[in-house]
Amino acid sequence: MTSLPILGAAMTLDDLEIHRAWLLEKQRDLELQSFTNADVLNGDWAPLAARAKKLLDGYQGRLGIHGPFWGFVIASQDPDIRAVVSKRLMQGLDVCAQIGATQMVVHSPYTTWSYNNLDNNPGEREKIVEYCHLTLSEAVRRAEDIGCTMVLENIEDRDPHIRVALAESFKSPAVAVSIDTGHAYYAHGSTGAPPVDYYVHAAGNRLQHVHLQDADGYADRHWSLGEGTIQWRSVFAALAKLEGNPRLIIEIKDKSKIPASAAYLALLGIAE
Repeated sequence: MTSLPILGAAMTLDDLEIHRAWLLEKQRDLELQSFTNADVLNGDWAPLAARAKKLLDGYQGRLGIHGPFWGFVIASQDPDIRAVVSKRLMQGLDVCAQIGATQMVVHSPYTTWSYNNLDNNPGEREKIVEYCHLTLSEAVRRAEDIGCTMVLENIEDRDPHIRVALAESFKSPAVAVSIDTGHAYYAHGSTGAPPVDYYVHAAGNRLQHVHLQDADGYADRHWSLGEGTIQWRSVFAALAKLEGNPRLIIEIKDKSKIPASAAYLALLGIAE
């Protein structure tokens, strides 16, 4: 990244109605978060897709969705659970195909327990990768067919490299890396992980998506940018060294503060 990056945001369709002008002003990247729940994906989501298309009339930015994640991991050793997870991810990709989304966020399988136990039992590292491939194989093919990339977001990940290696193991343009700044900061403050900018360096040019949220290093706060203690200058200095152009998505609890979050980083002179 060589020029000042333009920030996007994550929001529901209701939030999109409120922030539509802000989004279209600079054709900012958008991550829709109205298609994560099983009841939505199992039901008739066509009206939601139609509403999205209507609200996005005139939109030329990069569109993505947060994929389903509630209640499961992508590395279950139980084949029946893997089948359900595969179904959910395929449903998410169906949404992407319908609304023209080119990115879907998927949660990492790695936990704090993983970090301390991957080398406790022989083959444990390889098993997690194998289970992920068994779960995601059909979804990866589908994503390739529709021109969508699934980005693996850190959740409890203490090791910033292991998720990158997992993404690379698929050898597919349809699997890349995401970073959530608040999750990384939680891992740094509470489990001894490295600082947030280290996650950016570890991901390198595999990084195609970033959730921007502020926090205190203790919990998954999703505070407005500037309300916590993340060192934003170091994070954006690391991003500036990348050759790619990852989507920088403000993901905060109080969606009314999305413009203020962007304004804060603009005031720092590191984004707009």
